[in-house]
Amino acid sequence: MGRIISISNQKGGVGKTTTTINLASFIAEKGRRVLIIDIDPQANAGYGLGINVEELGSTVYEVLIGSIDIKDAIFKTAIDNLFIVPSNIHLSGAQVDLLDMENKEFILRNAIKAIKNEYDYIFIDCPPSLGILTLNSLVAADTVLIPLQCEYYALEGLSQLLKIIAMVQEKLNRNLRIEGVLLTMYDSRTNLSQQVVNDIRDYFKDKVFSTIIPRNVKLSEAPSFGKPINVYDRHCVGSETYEKLATEVLNNVK
Repeated sequence: MGRIISISNQKGGVGKTTTTINLASFIAEKGRRVLIIDIDPQANAGYGLGINVEELGSTVYEVLIGSIDIKDAIFKTAIDNLFIVPSNIHLSGAQVDLLDMENKEFILRNAIKAIKNEYDYIFIDCPPSLGILTLNSLVAADTVLIPLQCEYYALEGLSQLLKIIAMVQEKLNRNLRIEGVLLTMYDSRTNLSQQVVNDIRDYFKDKVFSTIIPRNVKLSEAPSFGKPINVYDRHCVGSETYEKLATEVLNNVK
């Protein structure tokens, strides 16, 4: 049975999509069958895997509003063992479309039930908000992976996310747990980055991944070429660290 991991933080620019694409790609490379579900209207996960999502009529939006089955929205990527349910700009209307639906928080979870056993891992790339889309992701997930940028305001707003997670655990998905906190955009040249690392490790203890994702030009370039980092530049430091993260996640079965 597949593990469902929501990659979530309401702050933008912390590396959610970069982590989703590259973690999924490395785990697929290691022989696991992997599905990405993009529930961010920005649709960057699809673009980052070389898919032109704008003209697609079979996306996660159509799945959520009930017009198609999730099986009809799954696309094979250029990476062996890696599949995606893409998003596009139409998803921006979901907040309104889902508002009056019965059990609206469970729509994604119910959709995934039909295909969960076909994949070893399902990664859900969340939008930078705590609205109905992120809520659907947390209700559907087994665990939540939280990327945190190594910058001054890293912990700002995090208490709100943790409150949402606690609410979901109490009322909607009692089995939800934190997969781990991932430190991203680390700059070894600055004292600030190291201070943020120390603060976050003090706060989250053993929930912080050992792997830290550095600032890396190749990681920033890869999405514009529609490639995950292990295809774009196998030997850059960004590729090496995401491969280490993939190993940690694979070993993080409790």
